[in-house]
Amino acid sequence: MAIEFGDTQRSLSDTLNGMIGSIRGNTITLRDLMTGIGEQGFLLLCALLTLPFLLPVSIPGVSTVFGAAIILISISITLNRLPWMPQRILDRQIETEKLVPTLKKGAALVSKLDRFVRPRFGFLTQGALMNRFNGLMIMAGGVLLMFPLGLIPLSNTLPGIAILLLSLGIIQRDGLMVAGGYLFLIATTIYFTVLAYMAFAAGQGLSTFFVS
Repeated sequence: MAIEFGDTQRSLSDTLNGMIGSIRGNTITLRDLMTGIGEQGFLLLCALLTLPFLLPVSIPGVSTVFGAAIILISISITLNRLPWMPQRILDRQIETEKLVPTLKKGAALVSKLDRFVRPRFGFLTQGALMNRFNGLMIMAGGVLLMFPLGLIPLSNTLPGIAILLLSLGIIQRDGLMVAGGYLFLIATTIYFTVLAYMAFAAGQGLSTFFVS
């Protein structure tokens, strides 16, 4: 099911409050909810999924699940359509009585972020080409987040920060924040490369020790 993702100047909290106000009836399907929240909602979900990883210690197992979800969402942003999910999940009924209060709490939290971001350096956030490129960058962050590095410090934190900055920057058309996301992706790649080299060097050292 294709949907159009357009530029918006609305704040994060306005987007979430608008979605809350549009919910009607006792239940709502995930399909209807996803159609209603649009690109901003998907990006906000990406940002929320990074919150458990903002501490310097990794959380085993969670990064794989959340990383996969972020990759699916990033694909939807890149292809300008709803992310693929099984029909039974998309059409599952959600009780609005429990959903709405949770969303309202989220809107109150998100409103505190509005003052820190603003539209700037628009060439990094505007247009279909940059929209797809930034979607690919979020996808790269999701892949890095899924790397099986166990409890190695910062292995989840660095890609988590990159995804957070990219998601919030795209939502608010804040190119400076998006550029920060690029830098954290580069830092993550360098960090993982150093870890791989250290592991390789340690393996070589052990093999030399046992052979000699």
